[in-house]
Parts: sequence; C-alpha cells; structure tokens
Amino acid sequence: GFVPVRKEGKLPADTLKESYELEYGKNTIEMHRDAVEGGERVLIVDDVLATGGTMQATCKLTKILGGAIVGLSFLAELSFLSGRDKLPNQRIESVLEFSQ
Repeated sequence: GFVPVRKEGKLPADTLKESYELEYGKNTIEMHRDAVEGGERVLIVDDVLATGGTMQATCKLTKILGGAIVGLSFLAELSFLSGRDKLPNQRIESVLEFSQ
C-alpha cells in the first residue's frame, strides 16, 4: 500500500498531526488516522534526508498508529546536515550521499 504524508491541510480525511522544527521555523505534517494498522510493517520513503525533522515526525506518527518501521529510504542524503542523528535505531538507506 501507499500512505501519503503531507503538510497540514492537504489531506482529505481525518488526520493525525505532528509538528517539527526547521532551521528557520516550524512545520506540521499530517497522516490519515486509518493509514497504518497496528503491527503493520512499514518502509518509509522520502526524496531527501537533510536535518531529519520531517522524517522524525513521520516516524512518530507511524508509531502512534502502531506501525512497525522496518527502514527509511531516501533518494539523496545531505550527510553534512546530520539528519541521521535524529533517527536513532533506524535502518537508513540512501541512493546518493552529499557530504558538502
């Protein structure tokens, strides 16, 4: 299955919200309340891992719904921003890594 996680106000059904800090402020993401069932194995995929705030919030929402996170996958990782530090004990795979 596919579960969208979007910025606040973009999803049509009943949602859970999670706010997180950005380098320059604060943002909020949402996930549908019925998106993940308890015990369901979840691979979370995003385009970029930068500071880790968005993924940290996504992991929190997934766990609130009872999902078992099996890994995090990214197209690109900006490793110089240390986003992995906000995601301890997670298996993380990135296709591309940029160190500067």
